[in-house]
Amino acid sequence: MNLGLINSAWLGSPIGTAEGIRKTKEIGFDTIDIFADPLEADVKERKLIRDTCREVGLPVVSVCCVALGLADFNRSVRQFHAERVRRYLDFVYELEGRNLLLVLGEYIWQQEVIQPQDQWRWAVEEVRALGEYAASLGLEVALELEPFRLSIINSVDRMKAFLEEVAYPSVKANLDISHLALVHTPAERIGELEGRIAHVHFSDCDGVKHGDLPPGRGVVDFLPYLRAIQQTGFDGTLSIELEYSPEPDKILEWVTEAYRETDRLMREAGFQRPRASA
Repeated sequence: MNLGLINSAWLGSPIGTAEGIRKTKEIGFDTIDIFADPLEADVKERKLIRDTCREVGLPVVSVCCVALGLADFNRSVRQFHAERVRRYLDFVYELEGRNLLLVLGEYIWQQEVIQPQDQWRWAVEEVRALGEYAASLGLEVALELEPFRLSIINSVDRMKAFLEEVAYPSVKANLDISHLALVHTPAERIGELEGRIAHVHFSDCDGVKHGDLPPGRGVVDFLPYLRAIQQTGFDGTLSIELEYSPEPDKILEWVTEAYRETDRLMREAGFQRPRASA
């Protein structure tokens, strides 16, 4: 299994785009995920990302996309977000990545005004069409399980139901270990998604609130989750997610610590990295 880093770890720190990619490689990561909006990043920025990753030999696996409007009750808003996600998929293709990490929205107005089944149906319809477009590019869509009460996909059961309704092979699940811990999902339930896991996110939390901490700084018991993932036969990429470090000037130490602890946990769980760790 590969160990990757989402480059959003460097956001808010003195380390810029190209330097962040180079530091990611120097620390020892096998791959990188990109957090950048193709509607905001101009052609120079996109080329900088692509060329720097190639220069240092760091493959892009995933591009992260938050598209909260895919389940909006306004059809025009859904259409805009669907087209925006297609541009993200084009960006993944340009970077020679493998999947688009897609975050869906939440039910609005406490599920009291718009029927939740309608929002669910709109999301299913839009994601099915996006899955078809992704497949035409040889890509996958990885849906993230979010730990928030009103998230459309916030449990293994909801993930299974959503994937079954979309019923498109290029649409799969992303598992975020800290999110599973926050919604009190035992590791053995991961097996229910065997064959439908496209990507894994890895970070720690305090068990109560979303955190994106380096492993070991929170309360998550990672080994059962790692072993459960291994039992599914998944052999893709586990990407560390760190955002909004409390000490931006010490971001290099923050990322290095996360790398070191995750590498140790992966080895303890029996995962083989594609090369020796740095």
